[in-house]
Amino acid sequence: MSSLLGIDNGLTVTKAVIFDADGSQLSVARRRVPQSMPHARWVERDMAGLWQATAEAIREAIASSGRPASDINAVAATAHGDGLYLLDNERQPLGPGILSLDSRSGEIVDRWSQGSVFAEALALTGQVPHASSPSSLLAWLCEHDAERFSRIAHIFACKDWLRFCLTGTIGTDLTEASTSFTNMRTQGYAPEAMRIFGLEALFEALPPVAHSADIIGYVTADAAALSGLAKGTPVACGLHDVTASALGIGGHEEGVVSIVAGTYSINEIVSTAPRVDPRWFCRNAIDLGRWNNMAISPASTANYDWFLDTLCRPEQDEAKRTGGSIHEMLAAEIDVALGKPSTILFHPYLFGSPYGNAASASFLGLHGWHDRGDMLKAVLEGIVFNHRTHVEALRDGFAVRQVRLTGGGSRNPAFAQMFADVLNVPVIVTSTEEAAAFGAALCAGAAVGLFTTAQQGARAVSKTSHEYLPDAARNAVFEERFALYCRIAELLKPQWPEIERLAGQSTEGAA
Repeated sequence: MSSLLGIDNGLTVTKAVIFDADGSQLSVARRRVPQSMPHARWVERDMAGLWQATAEAIREAIASSGRPASDINAVAATAHGDGLYLLDNERQPLGPGILSLDSRSGEIVDRWSQGSVFAEALALTGQVPHASSPSSLLAWLCEHDAERFSRIAHIFACKDWLRFCLTGTIGTDLTEASTSFTNMRTQGYAPEAMRIFGLEALFEALPPVAHSADIIGYVTADAAALSGLAKGTPVACGLHDVTASALGIGGHEEGVVSIVAGTYSINEIVSTAPRVDPRWFCRNAIDLGRWNNMAISPASTANYDWFLDTLCRPEQDEAKRTGGSIHEMLAAEIDVALGKPSTILFHPYLFGSPYGNAASASFLGLHGWHDRGDMLKAVLEGIVFNHRTHVEALRDGFAVRQVRLTGGGSRNPAFAQMFADVLNVPVIVTSTEEAAAFGAALCAGAAVGLFTTAQQGARAVSKTSHEYLPDAARNAVFEERFALYCRIAELLKPQWPEIERLAGQSTEGAA
């Protein structure tokens, strides 16, 4: 029998998922990976601990798959993009890995935005830097930790570290290479890109680039002993998790907007030519001659999770005690709220926004007669409105014929229907539960010849679970609400910095 292993490492959980060659999921195992926040805005984790947790998940997935490790034809990994994982000259971790939630370099990014860096970076690399991009994090190390900076020998993304642990080989793929330092037109590394950020000294530390479906090594004896994989199992290069999710739902194609409603609001579309706009990142797709245009912000279902943790704690505890679903427990409240008009608007900027670091979340139009269900409906609506902000930007630049949705929220029918009604377009949700891991597995399958290409594999084995069609009456209501939502956000823009300054004020000694 043939099977494939896809590894998906997120910001808090690492997963190992084994798929049959027909796309059926055989098993999944998860391990939480602790984060460390030693200072404000720092979000890190131990690199050795990450590999240990991943190896444990692989061993458990093999054990529960009902098949021997020797049936796994190939392996590939995907993981959170951006952030920073470094090795020294001895190929040892150079400090902890830095996650894409880290924002220590925000001051540097703000400084760059006031000068020429943003314009130069956009024109050459197809994107402007942000607080967790490799460029700004490396610049921060240069300014604040010169000793560590001077010892950098290899610059990795998270999935490149896992690939190194599996095979002992150094490298990355096209999608990950383009997070900061490639010329968007040639799609290869550009010394000029390093110069823009003052990082010329690190050009040789950039990893070699391969195709996501290239075999770049084989499972070593040490990795086999720790993970339970068979020594010599082929390992494919893998890819950035945003691209992997789109691939896993059959959306890494021209004309298809793939939406990932997760911690981040991810909205992406493939094009056959690079097109630059500050509203999206123009990065490499899996193949040369294709670009993945991503409009993103950290403003999606993390807001929903916050609401549950903050205002639904008894139900959370009950769900844990009984093994039930908190989402099903709250479904009736949401259904009631969906069936009546509401004045509440929610801007989902608890952890970030398309408006920069100063923006904050808010409930507007809240009255004493509203209940928790009304507030929860507003949170879901605000999340979808934020996705629409990004989708509208992509529609300005690219022809859109289809929308596909994945992420935790896609399993909620009311939430998926809201996407269709707000976007006024049919929304397809596939039956693939672990989309990013499946995207990695498709690359592994293509690497060993099970599929002609990873995209062909996705077309062959991905299955549509449901298509949600927009309702004209509901869309008309959402159109009016979305327009007001946008106007209010624009009015709040100059006030958010003032609100942030309140955090520096003390009430000590106040009467």
